[in-house]
Amino acid sequence: MSSLQVSRFAKLSDPTKAALLIVFAGVLFSSMNAMIRHVSGELHPLEIVFFRSLFGFVAMMPWLSRQGFGVLRTGRPALIGLRTLFGFVSMATWFSALAIVPLGNAVALGFTAPLFAAVAAVIVLHEVIRARRITALVVGFAGMLVILRPGVQSIGTGEIMVVVSALAMALSVITMKVLTRTEQVGSLVVYQTMLTTPIALVPALFVWTWPSAEMWMWVILIGVVASTAHMAFTRAISLADTMYLMPFDYLRLPQVAFLGWALFGEPTDIYTWAGAAIIAVSSVYVAHREAKARAQR
Repeated sequence: MSSLQVSRFAKLSDPTKAALLIVFAGVLFSSMNAMIRHVSGELHPLEIVFFRSLFGFVAMMPWLSRQGFGVLRTGRPALIGLRTLFGFVSMATWFSALAIVPLGNAVALGFTAPLFAAVAAVIVLHEVIRARRITALVVGFAGMLVILRPGVQSIGTGEIMVVVSALAMALSVITMKVLTRTEQVGSLVVYQTMLTTPIALVPALFVWTWPSAEMWMWVILIGVVASTAHMAFTRAISLADTMYLMPFDYLRLPQVAFLGWALFGEPTDIYTWAGAAIIAVSSVYVAHREAKARAQR
């Protein structure tokens, strides 16, 4: 961005900034998913997780040098560590799934994360849940079944890993939302990449192969794009309510479906679109009910 563009962006309202940031993050995440699919033809997904974290951390060093290492001081190390663990599990299963599941199907199933987050909020945060929210959750998970179609087609390991990734991502988002109340967005991204790098290295060593010259370029780009997207996403959810941002986040599906078709020749069937639509509507409704409940409290 030029200085003029930055100045104009700064003058926007918080909801408008958040919407632009979530769309920007979605474009980057969609591009990253396509890059991961390409790189997985040569490198193991666990190795890609390591490189994504390593070069993502390197990409954050200029920000860290400007802010100073004092920005990493925190009174919530346990919660940051827990979020790191959830993030690693989500990445490891997601990257592994992208190697074998069509991009459109993976992203559509990944949209169940807000539904899992709503369930986790009830269990972990003891939020009150009433009949209409329960119905919306049931409908949302029915959308997941429309995509999977158990009994009509076999549910593969890749699809199971996407669902596990969505569950881990839901827990990560809950902890992230809590942390953004006291921690800077940039420091959370630094912590995530810095702590995930050594964690990811251990399993990566068991499947290690050195990248070719071309793959080095791709894994570096994945790290930079991922950290930039993560920064934009985290900043967005700190500026606006999740209910407001969800419709913008769902724009990722047509983006990644197009990339899957254009780059890898992957068609997206009507069941994927129908299931994604059901999940999207139910997720937005659940977020609406949660926002209304918070306002009443």
